[in-house]
Amino acid sequence: MWPNRDDTDRLLADARAGDPGAVDRLLTEFREPLRRVIGLRLDPAVARRVDASDIVQDVLLEANQRLTEYLKSPDMPFHLWLRHLAQDRIIDTHRRHRLAQRRSVDREQPIARPGWADESGASLVAQLIDTERTPTSEAIRQELQRRLADAVDQLSEDDREIVLMRHHEVLSNQEVARALGLTEAAASMRYLRALRRLRTVLVPDGGDPPESL
Repeated sequence: MWPNRDDTDRLLADARAGDPGAVDRLLTEFREPLRRVIGLRLDPAVARRVDASDIVQDVLLEANQRLTEYLKSPDMPFHLWLRHLAQDRIIDTHRRHRLAQRRSVDREQPIARPGWADESGASLVAQLIDTERTPTSEAIRQELQRRLADAVDQLSEDDREIVLMRHHEVLSNQEVARALGLTEAAASMRYLRALRRLRTVLVPDGGDPPESL
């Protein structure tokens, strides 16, 4: 999901060398990945008032302002640094709209969180469900992915976050551990527990998918 690491490193090197065009190209490359990361984490009720693209713009503006500081001491990969900035913005946005305006926001009909319909979602479905025992039509695949999105929404915030990090963002266990401030062993254990809980929600009886599939 994130831009190619080698391409990012080249743009960072050009930016460090003083090429202003490299900064613009770098931030442009990350605009859409950031929008998807933010969109999947934005509270549905808040999303009625705040567009994910507006938060992306704020994140990229802050990144541009702080890029020189980052380049002097890049203590984490650029995409993890950007998602850290994005996470802070999401928290601030939720705080403003869910606390300061709780009554008006909560009375509104919430919209569903966006799901993800790419290969990462398909691979997770295949990991949780024996797809060889399920018809392989496009309609069935889409229904499975819809059920997956609903099941992910039922997880706790910690479980949901690590599933999104591993399968939507395709972060490695090492990257997840670094982003969450965990040891690699702890990150791996949290991920495995989240998958077990997700499968329990998706396939409650522990067997096949519902007969409607």
